[in-house]
Amino acid sequence: MYIDQKIYKAKSINIKGKLFQFDEPKIMGIINLSHDSFYENDTKSSVDEILNKVESYITNGAEIIDIGGASTRPGSKLPSPKEELNRVIPILKKIRAKFPKIIISIDTVRSKVAEEAILSGADIINDVSGGYSDKKIIDVAKRHKCPYILTHNIEKGVNTDQLKSDNPIKEQIRFFSKRIKELKTQGIYDIIIDPGFGFSKSIEQNFELIRFFEMLHILHAPILIGISRKSMIYQTIEKNAEDSLNGTTTMHSFLISRNASIFRVHDVNEMKEVKMLWKASF
Repeated sequence: MYIDQKIYKAKSINIKGKLFQFDEPKIMGIINLSHDSFYENDTKSSVDEILNKVESYITNGAEIIDIGGASTRPGSKLPSPKEELNRVIPILKKIRAKFPKIIISIDTVRSKVAEEAILSGADIINDVSGGYSDKKIIDVAKRHKCPYILTHNIEKGVNTDQLKSDNPIKEQIRFFSKRIKELKTQGIYDIIIDPGFGFSKSIEQNFELIRFFEMLHILHAPILIGISRKSMIYQTIEKNAEDSLNGTTTMHSFLISRNASIFRVHDVNEMKEVKMLWKASF
């Protein structure tokens, strides 16, 4: 199905009174403060090492830093709210103090963590539960008038069950259409959608979403891509997460040509090169 991206491409969102333009794809660098991640984490890094990593991200073109303190890989368990807060808030404050202009998103499914993060300088709520885990998180986004990343997931839990659908793109459009309408009714208009690659989906369902990705543009929302080093890549190429950089870059190259808006990545410099080559080609 052909879709004219000039018509459907999302233009901007409002972040603290300033328009954040999607005239070109944006890079979101990951700071992972969970001990239970499927790939590298920053839990053993010093504050200075994390700040240096953020500085490197920014130097290499990242415009958003995504901070999370709870793993959402299949089979993982959430830490206590207190532990999650202890992991993310001190580092978030340090990043905000050193890099006052960088956009920060808080990767959490909990309203308490989201609120404390926004009060500590975060700009965006990144809720991978699709709003199902803690419905009060929507109130936090509304109260602080901050953008909300709406991830496709299923109601039974974050990565605890399997999506039952033989037409996942149709399911996504139905889900996002309904949830976007609900969010706008509640006064939340700055919405980024995330197809949720790897969340409660089989490898086949993930690639079905890749094949029909362009159809998501009919939702008129910026689209975030979070596939960096995930199992849909490394299992397909028969590698592991550590050896899946080439596969990740290949998938990013494909999706940047389909006008994805934000790429959440572990490897910022490599994504910068993808973006540079895309700009030179188009």
